Amino acid sequence: MVKKKRPREHIIADLSVNHVERYVFLCGYSVERMEYDYGFDLVIFTYDNNGEIENGQIYVQLKATDSLKVLANQDTVTFPIARSDLELWLNEPMPCILIVYDAQLDVAYWLYLQAYFENLEGFDLSQVGQSVTVRLPKKNLVDQEAIKKFARYRDDVLRQIKGVIRHDA
Repeated sequence: MVKKKRPREHIIADLSVNHVERYVFLCGYSVERMEYDYGFDLVIFTYDNNGEIENGQIYVQLKATDSLKVLANQDTVTFPIARSDLELWLNEPMPCILIVYDAQLDVAYWLYLQAYFENLEGFDLSQVGQSVTVRLPKKNLVDQEAIKKFARYRDDVLRQIKGVIRHDA
């Protein structure tokens, strides 16, 4: 009788979650795993110095690979993303962070998606095919400082929308 086998893709996906969660916990924050992946794998919640929860959240999409694509300059990695994911992320007001985990080296790189595409000259979502390749600087390592930076991005968004949203019933 042949038993079911755990594929390598599942192993490295779990390793990528573990990698990110550790840094989130070291910051004193919490993270929730999404049971069903419809564009986000994790949601990060932050807390102030008194341990009180802060408004807003940070969305994370994880991608794990054993064969990371590195450009010739050795300073940048590339990763393809689906247009359907991009449409979700670019219409989300809270920060969406793409994290690409290199299972061979046990390191992860991040990209603030909305900022990346806002600063990409000539980018037009309506002109994108089924996928687009993004470039992640290798200096964008996932660590405690990166997680804290994500919280600052969220704070910047909250400052911009303060007093503008009206919830009329």
